[in-house]
Amino acid sequence: MTGAFLAGLVAGYGVAIPVGAIAVLILGLTARTSFRVGAAGALGVATADGLYAAVAALAGAAVAGVVAPVAGPLRAAAAAVLLALAAHGAWRALRPVPVTAARTRRGLDTPLRAFGGILALTLLNPATVVYFAALVLGRGDAADPTRSTAALFVLGAFVASASWQLLIAGGGTLVGRVLTGPRGRRATALTSSAIIAALALTTLLTT
Repeated sequence: MTGAFLAGLVAGYGVAIPVGAIAVLILGLTARTSFRVGAAGALGVATADGLYAAVAALAGAAVAGVVAPVAGPLRAAAAAVLLALAAHGAWRALRPVPVTAARTRRGLDTPLRAFGGILALTLLNPATVVYFAALVLGRGDAADPTRSTAALFVLGAFVASASWQLLIAGGGTLVGRVLTGPRGRRATALTSSAIIAALALTTLLTT
């Protein structure tokens, strides 16, 4: 039982720690808005990882086989969404919202929108379910997993992903405190958009 939870932790950190476009998005989003918004986005990532871990634990081999043929189009869709987010972020940085409309939040600038938007974007990554499926199938109890074993594996993956993404959101809070002025915020937003666009293009070119 404990082994399944630890396996989930290791798997969760394995998929969460490599810094990609989503991590940069959360970092920049937190620096631009607040920790609440960034934390909501972080939990969106963790929820997606938990869902994929659950699917892999319950039907890893079958799902991996279904996902493989459409992996390319899904990666292309994810890259397109990331490019759109990067363009939107750069546009907002170069054309600041007027003071009279500063309280009107759009895009991912609220906790609920950040959670839903980043959850949906993370779910577009088919490599995650294949990754979890490979790990589950490699375990000794993968042939006939019990509900408790699967639940502990999923819980471990969720806890690992959530803790790491929340750490990234916390880093975004520190960046936001350091760059409190309009120029600092603009520089952060433009840098984040440039990195996200580069990562999205890399994803698109590998499809």
